[in-house]
Amino acid sequence: MAYWRRSSRQMQAATGQVAVAPGSPVAEKPKSPRSRMMRQYDLVERVRSYNPDTNEDLLNRAYVYAMKAHGTQTRASGDPYFSHPLEVAAILTNLKLDDATIVAALLHDTIEDTEATRAEIDNIFGHEIGALVEGLTKLKRLELVSREAKQAENLRKLLLAIADDVRVLLIKFADRLHNMRTLEFVPHASRRRIAEETLDIYAPLAGRMGMHEMREELEDLSFHVLDPEAYVVVKQRLDALADRNRNLIGEIESQLSKNLQKNGITARVYGRRKQPFSIWTKMERKSVGFEQLSDIYGFRIILSDLEACYRALGVVHTTWPVVPGRFKDYISTPKQNDYRSLHTTVIGPGNQRVELQIRTEEMNQVAEFGIAAHAFYKEGMGSPTERLKHESNAFAWLRHTIGILSDSANPEEFLEHTKLELFHDQVFCFTPKGKLIALPRQANVIDFAYAVHTDVGNSAVGCKINGKFAPLSSELQNGDEVEVLTSQAQSAPPSAWESLAVTGKARAAIRRATRTAVRDQYAGLGRRIVDRLFARAKIEYADDKLKGALPRLARASIEDVMASVGRGELKASDVARAMYPDYKEERLVKYGAKKSLAVKLKLKSPPHPARSASVIPVRGINSDLPVKFAPNGGAVPGDRIVGIVTPGEGITIYPIQSPALKDFEEEPERWLDVRWDIDETMPQRFPARILVHNVNEPGSLAQVATVIAEHDGNIDNISMSRRSPDFTELTIDLEVYDLKHLSAIIAQLRAKAVVAKVERVNG
Repeated sequence: MAYWRRSSRQMQAATGQVAVAPGSPVAEKPKSPRSRMMRQYDLVERVRSYNPDTNEDLLNRAYVYAMKAHGTQTRASGDPYFSHPLEVAAILTNLKLDDATIVAALLHDTIEDTEATRAEIDNIFGHEIGALVEGLTKLKRLELVSREAKQAENLRKLLLAIADDVRVLLIKFADRLHNMRTLEFVPHASRRRIAEETLDIYAPLAGRMGMHEMREELEDLSFHVLDPEAYVVVKQRLDALADRNRNLIGEIESQLSKNLQKNGITARVYGRRKQPFSIWTKMERKSVGFEQLSDIYGFRIILSDLEACYRALGVVHTTWPVVPGRFKDYISTPKQNDYRSLHTTVIGPGNQRVELQIRTEEMNQVAEFGIAAHAFYKEGMGSPTERLKHESNAFAWLRHTIGILSDSANPEEFLEHTKLELFHDQVFCFTPKGKLIALPRQANVIDFAYAVHTDVGNSAVGCKINGKFAPLSSELQNGDEVEVLTSQAQSAPPSAWESLAVTGKARAAIRRATRTAVRDQYAGLGRRIVDRLFARAKIEYADDKLKGALPRLARASIEDVMASVGRGELKASDVARAMYPDYKEERLVKYGAKKSLAVKLKLKSPPHPARSASVIPVRGINSDLPVKFAPNGGAVPGDRIVGIVTPGEGITIYPIQSPALKDFEEEPERWLDVRWDIDETMPQRFPARILVHNVNEPGSLAQVATVIAEHDGNIDNISMSRRSPDFTELTIDLEVYDLKHLSAIIAQLRAKAVVAKVERVNG
């Protein structure tokens, strides 16, 4: 999801100085090329301003070490390279982070870009700082086939490092922010790639961590690069609006403060305008013009305690008319990123819509700094990561996202799931017991079920929303009470659910369950094939003996071996040779003499000859296996049929008289003796093919079609070829109920004067 793609015709190369979002607590005016770098004492004083007990010696040693390590290296701007880690450290001092984080910021590029080593950093600065720097080191010499794969793998490594220490993420945010502030000096092609990645990953990730000021600046810097024309237009309109309403913000601030003071409430009130990217995306999302936006300005009322928040809300609502449907209480139900505030919109002075956010000073700190507000060391509280495990819902989301890593088949799949989680706002629902479940907007009951527990999702068969039965695909609304109905008979969800699910967790769980179910199917089939070969060869099979032969088969477990046999990747004879090196494969010549494993097939859906595959449950193998009919003729009930295991595809059903079976004479382990199991009360049609030699005269084709129609046959496809001036050869694909039905149609066709010959085709 990338908003700028909606206006691609406006994308041009970014030029000029990249602007920094005004009023941002993380914003420092970008240094111009070759400007004076911050000195050691400047950095120390910045840290001392919020942490009087700072370790001055540690900061000084890190400053000198990093400066010497980077030496004469320069950035694209011409500045000494050391200016970059120094600016990253400065950004983190605005977030009031601890000494170890500031030092790690100074050193964060040393392992990757200089001769410094992890062991050396551990020795000089300690293991804690060494681990932080290592977590920030990019992947090197990694052979990945695509930029997306590299991006995904870097994100995976970053999140795994965050699991050990969340400060890695804060340094990475500051690193990305400074790079974005100086992006004008980077070549155009790289500039666009970095801005796209920032808007795709880092900005929404900062939002998820509750760092809204950081997110907004990253978004605006990316927007300026990716769509400079739109950025300039929105910025100009905002500036023009600010000139027209020069006194409006002050007037609203003054009236709010006076009304609150009159009611005995002391508050800090200030207004701010929304950022260009936020304005642009709202215009795009709602398809409205700039003039139609009514909430460009927002006001914050900061109070001393929780009770005062609700008292202030009462004052606001009794002073000005409330805009219906615009009140949200994020104090009683905080967002997943720990954001807490009361939101309301009123018609204020001059009939101007005024958007208000009411919260305490502590809530405001979390709203602006997010996860960073928790991460600073406090006496007796342990490490930031330990504190976050108990204090932060945002960190809980991070741990959940990291958990998806083990469920993802590849890095790109993980990146897809993470992006899904990053880009959605929330809706809050409840279980029947009152447990609050936060989901992205547009989420449905399937997502809800997996949010409760993976087992609940896998076994879900129905639901009730607010006491009424509803489909599992129903989109959920704020405040819905959802009861998921489960059944033990359903051990795996339908694979089609993956396309219905919205959350990464649900999609990952469905994909994992599908993979597991398919693997179990093939493992069950493979075990039967192996058992059959061992029985025919009169040799003993035992799991313990196979376990000792696993290295020779290059498989990790017995189940892997059986699944490989079921998929056709390994032959049963390979398993026998691995267990018994002296085993010699028995060669059979006549396929008609084979004694095959007997399993029953039950057709669940009407087969169709044009289908490449349909699913037919195989009794005795736990679950459904992919099954298809043989091409060029199919099979119908009444035929004796045989199943052939096709590598990676499942089972192909052939009538026993099909000449195509000769191709499998030398592979007896692939043969299955399958039998029809048709429900007489539910007649179904099956594929068959006939060859008709028709007299070449007007109306002859119509006579053939009439015979088939009168006898309840269905023509699915027909092709014609002229073999002689007098006769036309018709190849007709039919759908019939069984062999008796097909024979009756053939007999009636043979009785027609225009038909010289009719025969059934079997492959």
